[in-house]
Amino acid sequence: MSRSNVHIENEDCRVGMKRLADNSVSLILTDPPYFMDGMGDDWDAAKLKRRVKKGVVGSLPAGMKFSAQQGLDLQRFLTPVACEWMRVIRPGGFCLVFSQNRLAHRTAVALEEARFEIRDVLLWRYEGQAKAFSQEHWVRKRKLPDAEKRRLIRKLGGRKTAQLKPQGEMIILGQAPVEGTLVDNWDRWETGLIDVSSPLINPDQFPGSVIPVSKPKKRHGHLTPKPVALLQHLIRIFSAPGSLVLDAFAGSGSTGVAAKREGRAFIGYEIEAETAASAQARIESAVYA
Repeated sequence: MSRSNVHIENEDCRVGMKRLADNSVSLILTDPPYFMDGMGDDWDAAKLKRRVKKGVVGSLPAGMKFSAQQGLDLQRFLTPVACEWMRVIRPGGFCLVFSQNRLAHRTAVALEEARFEIRDVLLWRYEGQAKAFSQEHWVRKRKLPDAEKRRLIRKLGGRKTAQLKPQGEMIILGQAPVEGTLVDNWDRWETGLIDVSSPLINPDQFPGSVIPVSKPKKRHGHLTPKPVALLQHLIRIFSAPGSLVLDAFAGSGSTGVAAKREGRAFIGYEIEAETAASAQARIESAVYA
């Protein structure tokens, strides 16, 4: 397998994917922009790096800024991308899309509008950091008599913002319609069926929809990196050896590393030049299966 089989293109996926042939991709595994707090189609890596600390965007915890428009914007952005995925994917091919939990329904609708069948919602399970905020500091800042501040604080009873400790991230599982029977579809395209013979995570168990993997310790310059082991696990189950895996939002290149380790061909798209170069170097240093 040569570099031409495992590589990242430094361009907008909406442009680059148009050069891919129809029915050329066996698996789509990707992590689109979250469309929260500046993480949308106006993504600016340098700007976000200046704003982001661990678990925080700007002055608020990541994910606290809320607008119903976020989900609509995500769906508007993702639907035409998903339509292009439908063109390039083989019949029966699987499409696995990571999504911020509260916008996962918009991701699913975008895939449905592109004619993907929603087969399941998987959960990447991890231990996150609690981000709920107390309101007591806001009470103390208000221009109120001390007695009234104490009354409000007592009444709040230590209650916090509506954020339970994050312990997982959703992965929408879509599938392109099969041609004929599942057996005939597999015989022609080698897609549409899953391989449960040797799962990477919990290898002694039948693969489940909840996949426990710790968050990666190294970010490789990316805000929301995914564990390579998790991506390998998914690639191994949902694609055949030697097939082509596509990541339209390649970021730090973790999907490419996973695909290479699993003996798959890979193409990714990353719009930020510095990120794309770093990801390509990371993939090239990875070991083949």
